[in-house]
This record gives sequence, C-alpha cells and structure tokens, in this order.
Amino acid sequence: MRAAPVFLISLGLSFSAALSAPAQISPEEQRKRDLFLQARESIEPAPAASPVRPAVRPQPRPRPVAESVEQPLEPITLPSPRSTPPPRPKPAPRATPKAKATPPPRPKPPALVAESADDLVLPPAKEERSEVIKLPPPRSGPTPQGGRASGPELPTSPIVIEKSGQEKEQGLAPLPAGERRGWFGLGGGPRHRYLTRSVRAAIDRAPVKRGRWQYVIVHNSATRQGNARIFGHYHKNVRKMKNGLAYHFVIGNGTSSGDGEIEIGPRWTRQINGGHVASDYLNNIGIGICFVGDFNRDLPSKAQLAALEELIKYLRKRVGRSKGRVLMVKAHREINPRPTDCPGNRFPYSWMHRTF
Repeated sequence: MRAAPVFLISLGLSFSAALSAPAQISPEEQRKRDLFLQARESIEPAPAASPVRPAVRPQPRPRPVAESVEQPLEPITLPSPRSTPPPRPKPAPRATPKAKATPPPRPKPPALVAESADDLVLPPAKEERSEVIKLPPPRSGPTPQGGRASGPELPTSPIVIEKSGQEKEQGLAPLPAGERRGWFGLGGGPRHRYLTRSVRAAIDRAPVKRGRWQYVIVHNSATRQGNARIFGHYHKNVRKMKNGLAYHFVIGNGTSSGDGEIEIGPRWTRQINGGHVASDYLNNIGIGICFVGDFNRDLPSKAQLAALEELIKYLRKRVGRSKGRVLMVKAHREINPRPTDCPGNRFPYSWMHRTF
C-alpha cells in the first residue's frame, strides 16, 4: 500500500521537471500529463494511524476508615436463676351440705279476667278467703224534679264476700219442681205474665251448675230507649267486649222492645261470666239484669218491676241454693267496688229490699 504513493510522487516529480523544460510537449505526453494531474487531485493523503490506548477504568476511591479503638470489655453479669416455689397443694373440696328437698312450687291460679276468655274457670282453693268490698257513700242529692232520692239510705258498712274458688264438681242444677217438662210441654206451676214459655224454656236449657250463682245485680241502661241487640252491639264494637252484651238479661220499657219484655243474652245461654261490675269475681258469681231506662230522670214502669219479680223468683228456683242461701239481690251501686249511681237515684230501692 505504501509503494503506490511513492511511485506516484516520483512520477509527478519527473513530469514537473519535464514541464519546466522549454521543450515542446507532445500530445501523448500532454495526455499523460493530464491523467497524472487528475490522479493527483483524486489522491488524498491517508491519516496517520494513532496508537490505540487501552481503556483505563477509574479506580474507586478508598473510603476513609476510622481507626478502631479497642475498648475494654465490660463483664456481663447474668441474673441468678430464680428458685421456682413448689406448687401449692389444692385445698380439698369442702363437703357440700345436702340440699334440702324443696317442695314443688304450687301452681299459681290463673287471673280472673272478665272479657279475656269465653268461659271463665275459677282456680281450686283449699281455704276460703274473704273479699271486703267498700261501698261509696250514699248519694242523696236532689233529682231533676227537685225532690230527694227515693229509697232507704245505703248501708255504710262494707259487704264481706267469701271467695272459695272452684268447689268440687256438683253436677248441674235440676229444673224447678213445679216447672218440669212433660210429654206435652211444661207441667203445672204458677202463671206468668212476662216470663213467657219461650223465655222459661231458654232459661231451662242453659247448663247451670250447682252453687255457681250467688247474686242478682240490678242495673239501668242510663238511656231512655234500647234493647238487648242495641246494647250488645255497643258493648262489642265500642266497648270492645269480646263476649258482647255485658248483662245476662234485659227488661224493656216499651221503646225498642215491649214494656216488661224479658230478653235473654248469650252470657246466660252459654253460662259465662258477666261484664257488668268492676269486680271480676263478682262478674263470675253475679247474674246481671238491666232495665232499659234512665232512673236519674224517670221511674221504672210497673211492667218492668213485675217482670223483674217474676224473673228473680224463677231464677232462684232454677239455680238452687249456694252455701245454703238463695240468690241475693243487690243494686249495682250497693255492691260495686267503684262509686256509681246505677241504677239511678229514682230507682225504688225500698221496694226491691222488701220484695227480695
């Protein structure tokens, strides 16, 4: 590669010497001269090759290391092993005293709720209990007509009622002796004007238990008209009484039913407790009879009083005696635990006490 440039350089020198000569140049030489000049212009000097130096990697600078200073070793003291105390012996179980045999709890008697059940059953009781009912003071205020209330003064001493619970089953009470059914209807007996044959038959059909009923409680409706159907609708839909009409019997005054007409409520035919007084116990042993009328303003009619007399006398025969006594007749305000003026200030209390 180096011999070619040297040859060319020498050839150029010879040509330059020839040109400098005064002799004439032939065409052949002129052609060679032109070729030479062209070749000399196209030739570039080759750069000198530089020596290749190996790449030097930079050395990491050494980090300054602190001079280690020896320190004296401290003695390590280990804690002395704790001596574990021996396990405490468990105390011997104490001998539990033998539990005393407790008698089984006595079943509590169900509460007496007047309107919560169709048939109210009294709980059995071994001992007789007494219930003292305190009566309100008698009301003797003036009537609308300006006169004093008729009838005797009410008793101020409390009435004692014995609660004996449910007694042993004694069966059903028999029909009245003079009212037994024969082959062709009812037998002999006193004639009744207001206690019709159908009413007596309905009273007889009821399954009356011996000794169940002890009282007859007389009321007034405090309205001048009405009958058993109207009062039953009011008690069931307005007063929300499940069993409807609160009384066992209703005696009309000639407005919505006949004067002295006796109507029998479902509480008598089903033989369930009434809802006419504030004591659940009295509701269970007391037959409720309601007059249609407001006896704070009016008087009961003669037909109503005659019907009441016939009805009570027949009921006394029908239910029989309870603890050796016949049915006792009381006005509502004479036996109700809460103050009330029922059956009204103009009701003939003296007549009722004298008759019954």
